[in-house]
Amino acid sequence: MSIYVIDDHPLMRDAIVMVLRRLRPAENIVELDRLERLTNSIKQHGTPKLLCLDLKLPDTTGCSGVIAVKQMYPDVPVAVYSASPAADMEEACIEAGADIYIEKSAGSSELASALRGLLQADAEGEEPEPPANAGKLSKRQAQLIAMLDQGLSNREIAGQLDISEHTVKVHLWRLFRRLGVKSRTQALHHARSHGLLSTGAT
Repeated sequence: MSIYVIDDHPLMRDAIVMVLRRLRPAENIVELDRLERLTNSIKQHGTPKLLCLDLKLPDTTGCSGVIAVKQMYPDVPVAVYSASPAADMEEACIEAGADIYIEKSAGSSELASALRGLLQADAEGEEPEPPANAGKLSKRQAQLIAMLDQGLSNREIAGQLDISEHTVKVHLWRLFRRLGVKSRTQALHHARSHGLLSTGAT
């Protein structure tokens, strides 16, 4: 398995790769400048365990790149980064299947925190979980639902769980997709309707 970084700007691609090598020195990291080269590259380097994708590539438009990679690899985490402010494109990218959105204006420490959070969340996700229709949540998801029920913000949740806000976002997005909802309000309604708050994890 490999980590793939897809960006047609060498400087930005180098920056992402440098951060990833610090976080995961033993991983094989593959650099590409076009999305169309991903399929052949995967044949050479193996299945992706993480995809880092520039939102604006020569062969993508809008969120088309995110949609394309999620269709090919629905279970692989995707980190999207872009020069566009989060207020403009983050929601659309998450709707398209991205796990996290990073602004290119972010400093190296914020970039590292975002990618570390995604990698940590993915590692937690390797633990077996009950099927989505089993009416049961993982321990971490039950914690999140309970904290949402308390009205806690992402920052407050991060403080209680001793994780970054980026990691909280990743967990929430995965929880929403698991429940088939798009917001905190919908997640709580679903949890109350299905008795998920009675799991009691705090």
